[in-house]
Amino acid sequence: MKKLMLSVLFFSISMNVSAGGRGDDPLLFKGVIDQFEVRNTSGDDPFVIEGMAWLGYDLHKAVAKFEVEQVGGETEEGELQLLYSRAIDPYWDFQVGLRHDDRPTPTRDWLALGFSGTTPYFIETDATVFIGEGGQVGFRLEAEYEAMITQRLVLVPELELNIHSKDDDPVETGSGLSDMELGLRLKYEIKREFAPYVGINWSRKFGTTADHAREEGEDTNDVQFVVGFSAWF
Repeated sequence: MKKLMLSVLFFSISMNVSAGGRGDDPLLFKGVIDQFEVRNTSGDDPFVIEGMAWLGYDLHKAVAKFEVEQVGGETEEGELQLLYSRAIDPYWDFQVGLRHDDRPTPTRDWLALGFSGTTPYFIETDATVFIGEGGQVGFRLEAEYEAMITQRLVLVPELELNIHSKDDDPVETGSGLSDMELGLRLKYEIKREFAPYVGINWSRKFGTTADHAREEGEDTNDVQFVVGFSAWF
């Protein structure tokens, strides 16, 4: 099933991307590292990298999104999304594709359907529904806003929340609102493409997800100081 979905996805991408190759609509590429950071905690400090890359035209793009978290040299969370993105509005794209969770184990595969864009108040927003095996359905909302303090100093508040339709005990995820993160990062843009930052990140687990964390001796409510950089090319 996963191979069939991948074949359909990339056939659709290749057909639409090849159709856009006119001189006034050149093929473009962009890579973004949103977070490359170390988070300070009471135990081993986690290393986190999140980013994305896309290749395509104004209307049609192939998009890859990734998230990795390592603690003590071991990967605890690893996620990859491969998406076809279609512009439906000057500020919004519809996205469809696959998400693969390599960590925690056992691995999980999802069909991803969502929207990515900018609200009228310039809040960058991703809202995605994930349909998994065994009738599991997840929803993720991500929002970010860049507030220019000076020409180089930028304050970035961020929100992420995850909701699931039912418990998934093997990967210690509960139904309902599973977890939420709020972040605040102060960036200094040495140049537009590169910005080191410091900040604070608050994470909270809820319901059965929090119960699993307590059983493992983990915090369900954690405040972390972060240092890292963001970049794009």
